[in-house]
Amino acid sequence: MMTHADLNLAVNQGLECSADGTPLRHPTRPEPRYEPLKAWHHFRILLKDKENTAEVFKIFDALPSNDFMRRVRALTLSDQGEKLRTHESSLAPILDDHAALRKLPKGSVAHAYCDFMEREGLSAAGLVEESEKSGRPTYPDLIQWYGYRLRDTHDLMHVLTGYGRDALGEQCVLLFTHGQNPSHGHLLLGYAGAWHMKGLVKSKAPVFRAVRQAHRTGRACPSLVGMSITDLLAMDLAEARTMLNIPDPDWYRECHRVWCSEGIDPYDMLARGEPAALPA
Repeated sequence: MMTHADLNLAVNQGLECSADGTPLRHPTRPEPRYEPLKAWHHFRILLKDKENTAEVFKIFDALPSNDFMRRVRALTLSDQGEKLRTHESSLAPILDDHAALRKLPKGSVAHAYCDFMEREGLSAAGLVEESEKSGRPTYPDLIQWYGYRLRDTHDLMHVLTGYGRDALGEQCVLLFTHGQNPSHGHLLLGYAGAWHMKGLVKSKAPVFRAVRQAHRTGRACPSLVGMSITDLLAMDLAEARTMLNIPDPDWYRECHRVWCSEGIDPYDMLARGEPAALPA
């Protein structure tokens, strides 16, 4: 929440601001530092406990993207950014209002999203809670708002792409996300996670073809963070995928087919002895 003190500080320091005075970068926000060894340390912790989602956010913090600020500035200081901040100031309450989403037409993205979240026992608020466990400070600026949108659209990406929450599905969504908003954190988690899984489970499944396809799909898809999510939710799912250039994830499905033929359960690789999936 932007306070009068924050607004006065932004004005006095001549910061880049939105129409309502929210600064692009709050003056107390520290400059990101690129720390690959620190990222690798947290990655090793994550391999030992894949449920420790807070480590994911620490990895991203240690591997900031040089292009991140350009993307934040391009959206948040544009007319589209102003509209989104007015009508979708926070996505989690919109995404968790399943009663309202169920009123949209059957076959819509909204219905598919609700089906997915209810089947998996997930909520947008739950993802917010997990991110807060990292203990990262927050700042009343446009970077924070942009980061929240990236976080809150994660499960929607599962729905739009067709990737499940199995080990491979999570790696594919991470690399789809890198195609959308490149960072070395997504590359590390996506490709190193796929490599770890490939080494853990001896199989002919084309794991790397699947993750590379996801990466290409993310690059070809328009940036979801800059779209009206409420408009997207109201669209027919098949029409939305066509508009977004999202093909059928055939290499991902081929991996599942091969694993099943080999007697491997894609959703229960943990039974084979080690963590295979990394939380996105």
